[in-house]
Amino acid sequence: MGQLRRVEQSLLVVAAFSRHPDALVRAGQRLVALYGPIALASQDFDFHQTRYYEAAMGIGLKKRFLVFQELVESDALTDIKTATNRLEVELAESGQFPETRPLNLDPGLLQLGKFMLATTKDQAHRIYLRDGIYAEVTLRFQDGAFEPWPWTYADYREPDVRAFLGKAREFYRARIQNQPR
Repeated sequence: MGQLRRVEQSLLVVAAFSRHPDALVRAGQRLVALYGPIALASQDFDFHQTRYYEAAMGIGLKKRFLVFQELVESDALTDIKTATNRLEVELAESGQFPETRPLNLDPGLLQLGKFMLATTKDQAHRIYLRDGIYAEVTLRFQDGAFEPWPWTYADYREPDVRAFLGKAREFYRARIQNQPR
């Protein structure tokens, strides 16, 4: 029989994208109120890999990754995705933006060996968690870098995105090494 072991906490990373810079700022402020200070923020990446979101979100989307200082429990992904979904709805219902979906928030958990995203969409490679939320291992850490799977979204295949997540991994590694046992 396998021995149960303590599970390391995970690094919370939220990808926020919108065509409205003020929606990205507002999302960051709300996320800080929920999850504490931001340790790292990426540059804004052009989100041009798909036109899937254009009807609801418009064109000229920018994506920004926010990495949070405080680690989270590794089973918190469902609660975090539910909270980010509420934030999206709240902003959409504010009437401040013309789009039906002015903001998209995709939370993920980073661990030393993987980066996983939460989603509400089922597929063969996703694991159901609870409350309509699934988890997907989007990237694996191999040979010193995050590498994609065949199902990895095109924007997460981008070298700059994977390099930023590599920096986040180094931050995470330092955090868990300095954590009391």
